[in-house]
Amino acid sequence: MPDDELMPIGAFAQRSGLTSSALRFYADSGLLPPAEVDPVSGYRYYGTDQLDRATALRQLRELAMPLAAVEAVLGSGADEASRLLDEHVAKVVGNAAAVQQKAAVIKSAFGNAPGLPIAVVKGPVLADAVEQVLTAAAYEPGMPALAGLRIEAGHEAVSLTATDRYRLSTRTLVPTEPPSQTWAGTVNGDELRAAVAASRSSPLVRLEAVSHGIWFRVADREDRHCRLLPEEFPDYRLMLASLGEVTTRATVSKDLLLRALEEHPGEHIGLHVADHGVSVMSADDGHPDTPLPATAAGRALQIWFELTTLYPAVSTAIGPDVLLDLRGHDQPVTIRSADRGDLTTLAMPVKSGHSA
Repeated sequence: MPDDELMPIGAFAQRSGLTSSALRFYADSGLLPPAEVDPVSGYRYYGTDQLDRATALRQLRELAMPLAAVEAVLGSGADEASRLLDEHVAKVVGNAAAVQQKAAVIKSAFGNAPGLPIAVVKGPVLADAVEQVLTAAAYEPGMPALAGLRIEAGHEAVSLTATDRYRLSTRTLVPTEPPSQTWAGTVNGDELRAAVAASRSSPLVRLEAVSHGIWFRVADREDRHCRLLPEEFPDYRLMLASLGEVTTRATVSKDLLLRALEEHPGEHIGLHVADHGVSVMSADDGHPDTPLPATAAGRALQIWFELTTLYPAVSTAIGPDVLLDLRGHDQPVTIRSADRGDLTTLAMPVKSGHSA
């Protein structure tokens, strides 16, 4: 390598963003040996063609990646390096979530205050309800409450609500023991999923609130703690109260509707509701409509949805049939079980079959 392409370790450190001591460490570990070492003085020199590797090494270490993993990434092609990066990030995120959970439990213990009993519910019923309602949650930058689930305990029931602003899902549970007082809080969605999954096989789960979280206590199993989100949850009651009058109503088989949605070729789904039933339409004129047997009443209506909005709203419904309450082509549709009305989902339509 020509001398004019070599630079002393100090200059290379400045250009690569690594310290001289870090460069010595990576040289000794075999990750980034110098291009030349003066046999008399021991001075280390690096080539300009080593800058890319040094920069990548620094960036990977900034992600707290172990040396063995860094070596694997640097020695891999683009696809394998990307996979290794995703694998590392998933591990870091998982570890962070576990640390947050443990910290929340420790903080709760520091408070040393008795929890507030909320309600007692059946474990499998609670687990199913949480899974159904959380399909309407979403991770939205600047709106962390949308990734949570709102739990509200009244004197007769416990309600669960989630929304991503395009869907709103709410379910009411009748507890085995009525709540002794009212309580409301927005629970971390990821932690809640893990908590109720562990309680699915438990006959009863006792919900107990503490200052910054909620405990799920079950007999003969480890109690689970979920943090509360401090951000304000959207005023969904105002949204429900401001819904217009239902002008069209249809009852259709859940399985048949889901099958039609699954076989639909496009991203936008159209529903045509009339006296003869319900038809699933495509924005592509070349794709035929799919007629479904249904009971319909009211005005004939054509309404369009994003597939990603309508499908989860239908798939989480309870029972063999879904009841659709429609208010117009530009108004939210209410989707609920035709035989059990304790799960209600709102789905927002789009303007047409060609534009969201």
